[in-house]
Amino acid sequence: MAIALRKPQEIEKLRAANKIVGGALELLRTNTKAGVSLKELDAMAEDYIRSHGAKPSFKGLYGFPNAVCTSLNQVIIHGIPSDYKLQDGDVIGFDIGTELEGWFGDAAITVPVGSVSAEDEALIACSKDTLYHAISNIKEGMRFKELSKLMEDFILDAGFVPLRNFCGHGIGKKPHEEPEIPNYLEGKNPKSGPKIKNGMVFCLEPMICQKESKPVILENGWDVVSTDGLRGSHYEHTVAVINGKAEILSLA
Repeated sequence: MAIALRKPQEIEKLRAANKIVGGALELLRTNTKAGVSLKELDAMAEDYIRSHGAKPSFKGLYGFPNAVCTSLNQVIIHGIPSDYKLQDGDVIGFDIGTELEGWFGDAAITVPVGSVSAEDEALIACSKDTLYHAISNIKEGMRFKELSKLMEDFILDAGFVPLRNFCGHGIGKKPHEEPEIPNYLEGKNPKSGPKIKNGMVFCLEPMICQKESKPVILENGWDVVSTDGLRGSHYEHTVAVINGKAEILSLA
């Protein structure tokens, strides 16, 4: 496994691509309200990305048809935008990728529509809090498997379970690079596998299920739900390891 080590000027190019992702996500967060359609939100984000000189990197990636993954309620990741209009009490996840001058950005948020239940608030908080807990604990020399276990333990302690078979990943000149970073420990030994080093850039993305971790891909070939049929949540940032700790690149 060859995990790229980026030079400072390359990290700045990745930061530029990711800053556009962060801005597009904030635009969607602000405009998430009852009555707006998923396709309208998708178009809004695509216009924002293109107006900042970047391309929506998800559009056409592996055949995905849109700029934004809009994952509604039971859909945890990879939701396709539709004409559905958001309703009060919905939970919606947005996942956005960009390409700017050959470098890629990627991040995601989950947003409540109007007022949601305390259970849904806890569900959303779990993905966000897991992400920030993991980022704050990254240090040079720790192993990626230790990071995966740290996220799994945090999710389980919150009363939820991580979605299986999908994971975080490296990012750079391609949208998905080595390593794969599951939100759970694979195998039994967290002290095995590659170590985190300065210059590495990767995406962490906790994907949260309520009771069952097993994924099901729906008939459209994209929407991923849990076998429990319950709502999920998803948060993601691109981070760079600089001076021994992680710095978030995908903030607006």
